[in-house]
Amino acid sequence: MHDLHDQRHLLGGDAEAAGALRQAALPLTGASTDWDALIERIGDARVVMLGESSHGTSEFYAARADITRRLIHECGFSAVAVESDWPDAYRVNRYVRGEGADRDANEALQGFQRFPTWMWRNRDVEAFVDWLHGHNSAHPGQAAGFYGLDLYSLHDSADAVIGYLDRVDPPAAARARRRYGCFEPFTGETQEYGRAVVLGGTRPCHQEALTQLVDLRRRAGAYLLQDGAVAEERQFVAEQNARVVSNAEEYYRTMFADHASSWNLRDRHMADTLDELLVHLERAQGHAKVVVWAHNSHVGDARATQMRDGGELNIGQLVRERHAGDAVLVGFTTATGTVTAAQNWGDVPRRRTVRPPLAGSIEAVFHEVGYPAFLLLGDADPAAAEVLRQRWLHRAIGVIYRPETERQSHYLTSRPGRQFDAIVHLDHTTAVEPLDRREGEALTEPPETYPTAI
Repeated sequence: MHDLHDQRHLLGGDAEAAGALRQAALPLTGASTDWDALIERIGDARVVMLGESSHGTSEFYAARADITRRLIHECGFSAVAVESDWPDAYRVNRYVRGEGADRDANEALQGFQRFPTWMWRNRDVEAFVDWLHGHNSAHPGQAAGFYGLDLYSLHDSADAVIGYLDRVDPPAAARARRRYGCFEPFTGETQEYGRAVVLGGTRPCHQEALTQLVDLRRRAGAYLLQDGAVAEERQFVAEQNARVVSNAEEYYRTMFADHASSWNLRDRHMADTLDELLVHLERAQGHAKVVVWAHNSHVGDARATQMRDGGELNIGQLVRERHAGDAVLVGFTTATGTVTAAQNWGDVPRRRTVRPPLAGSIEAVFHEVGYPAFLLLGDADPAAAEVLRQRWLHRAIGVIYRPETERQSHYLTSRPGRQFDAIVHLDHTTAVEPLDRREGEALTEPPETYPTAI
């Protein structure tokens, strides 16, 4: 447990730590000025990363939406990039830009069908997407897009590449079908592809996926002659989908053999996608500022957590390394309430009670601060900064919540002041409301059994 036992907060120092933080905390009351200090801290940064300590907490989504609205309105941010698959998010992007056939936000979010659907098909995201559509309609010169950073959509992305080539280069589409046909035995069971390769039951499709990506990029010049800016956008989207296929193939092969390698591959993919998006938006619109929505475990700098000890990195670390001084990382925490999470991978979601934070955790100290909600800026106060530089337990709930093994399943150690530039604590929070209900489902507390996923 590293040096936790040597820290004063485990020896009766929690009250002293909470007192120091109380002096620096900026209460959040629901006023229009709540986020002024954070907006000032963000300044001219090009990348703002907004985290969450669970995937199923309504207030995290709502707070991120409030901050993002201000960043779009006041600071010229041109995109929201989220921890989701590229094809599903791009369908939303088309809707908020007034394109495509979707009639409303709910319909635009119907692409999110892969577990956990409630991460993006929920009432809070629906409200934000509806707002973004309205904002873009009213301010076409300040339109902001919606994009996905993740790599799980191997088959959907392959279909999108083929669909693009069917329009611009049918012979190339035929070649892509042959190459991606390598994955055909595992349609809908992508993890089984990785398992079969590791066990020697099938040959890897790595070369086919990589060759298709290289071929698409090599022919880009010819494709871009066809429709100007429209062609450039379509080519960019197709290349991102081809890159998803190539990286997803490697991810599924490594996930059964080396957790750290597969984690790092995924977060490098997300960081690379963010960089590609920044370049594309700069070229297309003349400026590029992007807000990222993802879990704290991805947003917070891994070098300040026990992830580093296991050889893991994350997108927060990579963004700080690649965009030094030009990125702001914001963590979100809670102490008690409810959360939407599954009992097992693939199960229907349930509303779970979040247990009070463990002693020695930063959430326990935040709870003792005494404010229902507050903002901490890491460098605002020397005494508070010293508390946040210490190593604390830090809770992370993914799409699965296992309270009966909470210490092992949901806590890591971190130095929050180095992990984040700012922290938002919402002491009591409520479960996010999914847009969908399966027949016979009641969103209620199940028996306490069950893996975490973030």
